[in-house]
Amino acid sequence: MADFTLDTARKILDAAFAKSAELKLKPLVVTILDARGVLKIAAAQDGTSLMRAEIAHGKAYGALAMGMGSRALYQRAQEQAYFIDAVNTIAKGALVPVPGGVLIMDGTTLLGAVGVSGDTSDNDEACAVAGIQAARLKANAG
Repeated sequence: MADFTLDTARKILDAAFAKSAELKLKPLVVTILDARGVLKIAAAQDGTSLMRAEIAHGKAYGALAMGMGSRALYQRAQEQAYFIDAVNTIAKGALVPVPGGVLIMDGTTLLGAVGVSGDTSDNDEACAVAGIQAARLKANAG
């Protein structure tokens, strides 16, 4: 798959929300960015709390910006807090280094990233991974 189409992004979004329903999670926001970091699609379920869209975007953006899933960013923040803080300062606070930001891969080609926010970080990540896998792509959560 050379192109990351809107139809593919919709499949990821729908499957992420389906996983959320299956797990009976709190309302989520799902944000999908292309490899350039440009918004492909985003949606919020009814009842999401304030700032969830920004957090979901920050998880996806951070994964893209650093080239690793946000679980790896979280681990790096534990080990090298000053580094992640410096990078986040350069990024004007746009990175959210906690699980829930997952790279979308087609083989070795980076297509974009999914960011999910609303439940626990582990559950957010599970929904992102389920969405990516439903589109027959590879998820890199870090």
